Amino acid sequence: MQLDAENTAIVVDSTADFPDAPARFPNWRMVPLYVNVGDTSYRDYVELGPQAFYELLPKTTSLPTTSQPTPGDFLAAFEELAQYERVYALTLSAKLSGTWQSARTAAEAAGGDRVRVVDTEVASAAIAMLGLALQRRLERGTTDEEVGSLVDRFRRKNRIIFTVDTLEYLARGGRIGRAAAFAGNLLHVKPILNIQDGEVVPVKRVRGNAKAYQEFKQSFEAETPDDDEALRVGIAHAAAPDRLEALTQLVERSRPKATIDIATTLGAVVGTHAGPGTVGFFWFVDRD
Repeated sequence: MQLDAENTAIVVDSTADFPDAPARFPNWRMVPLYVNVGDTSYRDYVELGPQAFYELLPKTTSLPTTSQPTPGDFLAAFEELAQYERVYALTLSAKLSGTWQSARTAAEAAGGDRVRVVDTEVASAAIAMLGLALQRRLERGTTDEEVGSLVDRFRRKNRIIFTVDTLEYLARGGRIGRAAAFAGNLLHVKPILNIQDGEVVPVKRVRGNAKAYQEFKQSFEAETPDDDEALRVGIAHAAAPDRLEALTQLVERSRPKATIDIATTLGAVVGTHAGPGTVGFFWFVDRD
């Protein structure tokens, strides 16, 4: 089947931190996860935006919790896209959430093989970057086979590096993975983390934000091609706009031909697990 932007839709969940996607692309939809604050449940981005969430967080007596979309939530999105012959649903890593399983259940309920559900094995802006890579191919024409190759290469080649102010949020939310080795008293110590095979893993510990920035800079410059227009970058932050600006300037200085696909604020669901002060840096060389 020949795929294009007229016959193929893309569905992401809200952990892609790309709430503007449906406004930018008529063939995109976002399915929100839920964040539960006290006795109130909010749909991520729809009923609780990032700014309101980070203002609310210090006032809560206990850490918010999150829950995945229901299969019915995904099925509603798939049915809304009934005019499209193919739907690709790109979800948060299945090792971090049951969101992938909800999407799979909905795809089965939709019947046939119209809906293809992809476990991206990543989180946040990295999901959006895969979606944008798919969208570029749809706009020139592509096939399911080429999409499958893109997904496989993305899983192998995408790079994620992020730091959090404290591991408390990841630990309390149960998303700490192998980074548990860094848990404990980390006063003034910044854990550098990434996601491998869908799981949060530790890279190293550094002292202070300046050293964390230097680690980001060193990794980015060592692992990306110089003077390559195929380099795609994403940046995400949780109530840390100064760090977003610093990484934006780093990209502009170090890799001026790179394209920043997305610069975004972590929504309430990802922010619940990462915590304020988190900053993530994502890159992928995509010669489409």
